Amino acid sequence: MASPTRRRLIQRTQANVASLPPPVGGWNARDALANMAPTDAVTLDNLFPGVSSVMLRGGYDKHATGMTGQVESLLTYSAGTTDKLFAVVDGSIFDVTSAGPVGAAVVTGLSNSRWEYTNVTTAGGSYLYAANGADKPLLYNGSSWTPIDGSSTPAITGVTVTKLIQPTLFKSRVWFIEKDTLKAWYLPTASVGGAAQALDLSSVAHLGGNLVAMAAWTIDAGYGVDDNLVFVTDQGEVLVYRGTDPSSASTWALIGIWVIGAPISRRCLLKYGGDLLVLTLDGLIPMASALQSSRLDPNVALSDKIQGAFAVAARTYKNNFGWGMLYHPLNNALMVNVPVSTGAQVQFVMNNITKAWCRFTGWYANCFALLNDEPYYGSDGYVAKAWTTGTGSAGYNDNSQAINTRALQAFNYFDTRGVIKYFTRGRVTTYSNGQPTIGVGIAVDFQTDDFLGALSFVATNYGLWDVGLWDQAIWGSNSIANNTVVGLSGIGYCGGIIFNSSSKNVSLEWASTDIVYQLGWAGI
Repeated sequence: MASPTRRRLIQRTQANVASLPPPVGGWNARDALANMAPTDAVTLDNLFPGVSSVMLRGGYDKHATGMTGQVESLLTYSAGTTDKLFAVVDGSIFDVTSAGPVGAAVVTGLSNSRWEYTNVTTAGGSYLYAANGADKPLLYNGSSWTPIDGSSTPAITGVTVTKLIQPTLFKSRVWFIEKDTLKAWYLPTASVGGAAQALDLSSVAHLGGNLVAMAAWTIDAGYGVDDNLVFVTDQGEVLVYRGTDPSSASTWALIGIWVIGAPISRRCLLKYGGDLLVLTLDGLIPMASALQSSRLDPNVALSDKIQGAFAVAARTYKNNFGWGMLYHPLNNALMVNVPVSTGAQVQFVMNNITKAWCRFTGWYANCFALLNDEPYYGSDGYVAKAWTTGTGSAGYNDNSQAINTRALQAFNYFDTRGVIKYFTRGRVTTYSNGQPTIGVGIAVDFQTDDFLGALSFVATNYGLWDVGLWDQAIWGSNSIANNTVVGLSGIGYCGGIIFNSSSKNVSLEWASTDIVYQLGWAGI
């Protein structure tokens, strides 16, 4: 016998239809479940929110293999038309520019594999400078690596070189931070060696602590472009200098000191267009906004829309190695690597155009880098090329495995708050060049559990030219529209669309959703 609730609903047979856009507003981990925009999502995993649709993220391929241990640093060397990529793993450096098994290590015997670097060009050539705060800094000239100390060629004198971290290029000078101090060191202009001079910030950093990061910051203050050098301490203090020669008061000046959230890791700064992003416990903050009001107005954070999830991740995993950022220009995507644990990393990913967020799973990344504008990441014994979207096996798969997505669109009252609804059918419109497995459901009244469970992908065997038979073989095509119609069963005041998929070697875009429901009575 039907329940009283179901009997009352069945008595009202008029069907209502609502058409919803996909969750292009992205992942919302800030607002109350009852107050989200219809274009937001409670969960959005492995689906990248575009301008007009939500798209399956690209896959990854194991680009360079044959290494043992966790790849903890990727170093990109760029000199004119020459670009190279190096991986640091288990105390050794490997050339991973070319795909396939790596050859012999180009550097061995390092104390750790956590290096930062910068590229610098002088009259003597183009170089990569790297430092880790335990070994001698390494200088790569395009063909060989040289440990730098007081007697090498070139040499750095006047400082304990094994304490240097964070090599940075600013106004034709190479700068370093001395680990566990408030001192920065700089070399002569247009040089990769020489007598290092100290800039001691202990007298101006009133919160104390240590310097953890620095970067050049170029801004337009309204009367021309200004170059600044930004120092960040582990206490969240930001010191900004402007000028050319720190030894001269007439050409060097402190322009301001601000306090923001404490930074997360040494890799907490990223050049981002005309701004500088800071990865902090308060969120992902643009420097221009941070130096004005970030601690008073957290809405300036780029991570504001996912602040709930970001705050939990920062609080829980702040001491884990692997935090970092990468801007991928080809897909207008900003990625924040979140090291949940070794082998279980996730990425919080933002569309640079719409500022909508999602989450990537399945990329177990310790570090990211760009090579020829393509993203790569270091993992357990290999370097992966990420966001692969080519056709066939070269594209939408995770190292030949299916990519699984999971989404829960924002709960929707369909303009009738306080009125019970009986959800009966749904139709999801997608675009694909194949036949992905798609699951659609409805969650009611803020139930965020995924009732659909895991999906499995069954590949379709397409016809081969000169082998397949016409009218029998299935032939591939360009991306076409598909309508997935499903029966729904849910009774509640509001409903949220569940969209899951599993696919391999095929593209997928979620374009719209239609929902059929009946109205019951009003009241509580």
